[in-house]
Amino acid sequence: MTSRPVPSHPDILAQLPYFQGVPATVLAPILQSARQLSVRRDEIIAHRGEPCLGMHIVVQGRIKLCYEAASGLERIMRIVSPNDSFGEALMYLGREYIASAEALCDSHLIYIPKDIILTQMAHSPQLSQQLVASLSRQLYMMMGDMGAYTVRNGHQRLIGYLLRASSHHQGVPVRLTIPKGVIASRLNLTPQHFSRILHDLIQRKLVRVQGREFTILDLQGLLDYRDQQAL
Repeated sequence: MTSRPVPSHPDILAQLPYFQGVPATVLAPILQSARQLSVRRDEIIAHRGEPCLGMHIVVQGRIKLCYEAASGLERIMRIVSPNDSFGEALMYLGREYIASAEALCDSHLIYIPKDIILTQMAHSPQLSQQLVASLSRQLYMMMGDMGAYTVRNGHQRLIGYLLRASSHHQGVPVRLTIPKGVIASRLNLTPQHFSRILHDLIQRKLVRVQGREFTILDLQGLLDYRDQQAL
């Protein structure tokens, strides 16, 4: 992992959704304390149990937040994409990381120390609102995931993922940006179960899969099959 200062131009932060509407006078001290991080694929950014002393914003790449059980089984809690962030809640509460953060590919992030964020929040209602919005969005997504895991079976979860990734478009090839094993863990499926479901969808001619690329062949059929799984 390499670390360097963030360029001083305020647009570097202002263009990120997290800081939209925040005055330049508030952004300037944050820029002075922030660091730009470059990490390689599979590199660990934060280990579970370490103190969380700041927040990370993903500028480019993808970061997985994962928990490894004593059995060695990895459970991916969340995948953080560009313009999203992690660490805010733990930073604010003064708690340790409850999951490790690992790069899924070569990635660039901005790290902002806790002290400067809390100081500037006291001077900027906009920044405080953005923090609340970020935490609320993450809570909303987490509640949605919990609902999916408890009331939907594996077929419904995977079909739902494919529908979201394709924006419900039929006949349009879509390239998966993360490995299938990571998707399986994110959907709370074993790799074997994931493969069986995918093979079933292929056999029914609902989807076509070539490497990391998939195409929905029969959108209505896929929707109907998803709904049948709930019966």
